Amino acid sequence: MKIKKILLGFAFVMGVLLMNTTAFAQKSMKLKTDESKVEWTGKKVTGEHTGSVLLKSGVLIMEANNIIGGEFVMDMSSITNKDITNEKYRGDLVKHLKSPDFFSVVKFPEAKFVVTGSEIGKDGMLLVNGVLTIKGITNPLKFGIDMHKHGESYHMSGMMVIDRTKYDIKYGSGSFFDNLGDRTISDNFELKFDLMF
Repeated sequence: MKIKKILLGFAFVMGVLLMNTTAFAQKSMKLKTDESKVEWTGKKVTGEHTGSVLLKSGVLIMEANNIIGGEFVMDMSSITNKDITNEKYRGDLVKHLKSPDFFSVVKFPEAKFVVTGSEIGKDGMLLVNGVLTIKGITNPLKFGIDMHKHGESYHMSGMMVIDRTKYDIKYGSGSFFDNLGDRTISDNFELKFDLMF
């Protein structure tokens, strides 16, 4: 009788452990690059410019409803501009953005964001923690996201605000150069993203 009780107890414990393992199993979700987009905005004293950059790859690792890891790679050679209508001026801006003054794309063709975890912010928004690497320089970054399901797919959207000077992009920065006047460019630029998994 005692052996039977011990076996039943063991079976119960194993069942609970298996249920917990299933409930909190990690899930790796691959980014649908053809359905995802990243748009950038850079501001200056006289206005702003906008454009896009393509994602080469991405994966998000979930555990229950928590984001616990992931990695996203951007193709910096794919930088485009959307607001300038003059083809020559638009081309000049894109060429400048790819130059050593900004992202030095020939030397650093990729930028990468690695997710290290997530947490709930004071306002109830999900905050993603990670490290961003641009031009071979890595810094921590935290930002809020909205994430929900579309059938069997997941949609994640949000915006990163990045201080470019932390990545040795100092061109036109009032923090490093004096008397720039209306040629001053904001240290911060934005990456707005809509991602599908």
